[in-house]
Amino acid sequence: MKTLLYKHRYLILRRFTQITVMALYIIANVYGVNILMGNLSSSMFLGVIPLSDPYAVLQMFSAGAILTFDIMIGALIILTFYAIVGGRVFCSWVCPVNMITDLANYLRKVLGFNQIQKKQPASRNIRYWVIGLSLIISFILGITAFEFISPISMTHRGIIFGLGLGWAAMLVIFLFDLFVLKNGWCGHICPLGGFYSLVGKFSLIRVTHDADKCTACMECKDVCPEMQVLHMVAKESKPVLSGECTNCARCIEVCDDDALIFSIRNKKNGEKNEIN
Repeated sequence: MKTLLYKHRYLILRRFTQITVMALYIIANVYGVNILMGNLSSSMFLGVIPLSDPYAVLQMFSAGAILTFDIMIGALIILTFYAIVGGRVFCSWVCPVNMITDLANYLRKVLGFNQIQKKQPASRNIRYWVIGLSLIISFILGITAFEFISPISMTHRGIIFGLGLGWAAMLVIFLFDLFVLKNGWCGHICPLGGFYSLVGKFSLIRVTHDADKCTACMECKDVCPEMQVLHMVAKESKPVLSGECTNCARCIEVCDDDALIFSIRNKKNGEKNEIN
């Protein structure tokens, strides 16, 4: 029988990664130990390697800003990394807002709100419309539209510096996901998540389903924040090809049948290599 620790192994790793990233920013910005200096939009690793959020850079370009060489290189590094490992791993392994939305979704389940709201009243395509709108507004007003109001940036600053707007942003997202819409922010509205969904559409690391092992218990869909990506469950053996998968691995953890695993997609012949 699988232990509780084993069934939460990826969740523990995700929390460790998220907290470590935030700790490195705090250490650099508060104590001056320059390991990861800056913020989630623009950072410098070890004082040498630039890291830039490509979505923020795209907004800067739309706003007519002059992009420096460091910013473009930083965006290329991040874009390449997420394009290979799966764009939305940022959402589940790095973004601090994920811890807030996961807590809200856990409480929704405990309090039985998911049973009350049987059908999601909003389309998951909203996030892609927000991307387009943010770029249009950036072009018209000459500002980085989403970065200007981003709850992710506010949350990041709030955790590091204790700024009021940061805590307010966290509270609003938490209450929205808890009382209004399941996975409301990350799964429906956040344009950064939508952007990385597009970036990771052809990534190599995939969750793969084995129909021969599946007993159709649907535990995976119950925990998945983007359950539509698991449409093949209990039907056919194939990898999750949608870029909207966050590679959070909760579906792998809860599957007692071992019907879901991480694999590396072989783009030439469609075969897969398991990742143990």
